[in-house]
Amino acid sequence: MGKPLLLKIIFLFIMPLYISAQTVTTPTAEAPESTVKYPQFQFKGLFQARYLQALEDGVDVMGLHHSTGDVVQSTFDIKRMRVGLNTKLSEATEVVILVNLADFKSDPKGKVLENAYVKYTFNKYFAITGGQFRPAFGVEELVPVDIIKSFDFSNQYYEFGKNGWTSFQIGASASGAFDLGKIPFNYAVSVLNGNGKDQEKDKDNGKQYSTRLVFTLSKEHKINLGLNAGSGKVFKQDVFALGADITSDFKLNDKFTFDLQVEYKQGTNHNLYFALPVDQRTANVADYQMRGIYFLPNLRYQIDYKKLTSLELSCRYERFDPSYKIDSNVRQTYTPMISLEFGKAYTGRIEMGFEIDRFDRNIPDTSIYNDNLFIIQFQCRL
Repeated sequence: MGKPLLLKIIFLFIMPLYISAQTVTTPTAEAPESTVKYPQFQFKGLFQARYLQALEDGVDVMGLHHSTGDVVQSTFDIKRMRVGLNTKLSEATEVVILVNLADFKSDPKGKVLENAYVKYTFNKYFAITGGQFRPAFGVEELVPVDIIKSFDFSNQYYEFGKNGWTSFQIGASASGAFDLGKIPFNYAVSVLNGNGKDQEKDKDNGKQYSTRLVFTLSKEHKINLGLNAGSGKVFKQDVFALGADITSDFKLNDKFTFDLQVEYKQGTNHNLYFALPVDQRTANVADYQMRGIYFLPNLRYQIDYKKLTSLELSCRYERFDPSYKIDSNVRQTYTPMISLEFGKAYTGRIEMGFEIDRFDRNIPDTSIYNDNLFIIQFQCRL
């Protein structure tokens, strides 16, 4: 996809925002700020521990194939131990800090600190965020990992994170919400360094720009359509990313609800391109493009029996190719899971299921190898 076309797409995204912003009126002022005591503090936390059992011969619990030697195929693991603090300095100003102490179990360089940003809200139509945060570029970026309907985020989420579009990034963002006629509409526009979290500085002088628009097509069934576009430069090379997603939540009866997420992404895999030796890659970074799609259906049964709140069944199917133009090797991942919820909003949660990976081609002694992993995960959040 050429840069002029991508810029036109982003222009079309932003134009409705500009036009609507000219027509909105300032909302009626609420109670005087002096009646509220500031600063206000809210502490948050998340603990996730897992038991992992690899079921494929010669593949360890991390998905790495070993042609010789012993293989660790069962282990207990602490996935996350997050501690966070949200501070409201005023009605409009919020400072957010989030760290993952579980990252200390390995080399913590470039890890640990996740959120570190300030957000100033002028009104519901316009807010500015600056620091290290998760930029809006898809469904998963807007949902905390402790309430997703699977064990973890998708493969494409992490790959697009390595390329600077998703996960925790350093930069600035403008966001807001208003109505386009009878359709509720949300937007976010971000400019990012694009080289991940906890970095001392940008890797080059290039920046990555992205836009996300969300249209609420049905309030009753919570049907939302999301559109994403991004463009930028990495080491003077033009890069891009595109995506579309749709979510829905249907109440089948008093006990059963069914929700669905579908998301597609495509973009330049410049992380792969610059990781290759110069003599083993083409001259054009655009030759290396990744794309993926996943479906995540989830059926929830409301129990409310003593401390047990609900039972959930989900099975995510994902198809992802890190370089579909050159040396294509599609990875298909199936993640069936059953979840028991205790308390409200996943205060306590026990999950059990499998992560099944299938590649078009196995590469021995790498993580690009067919894998069957059994997982039991326990979490507590506050």
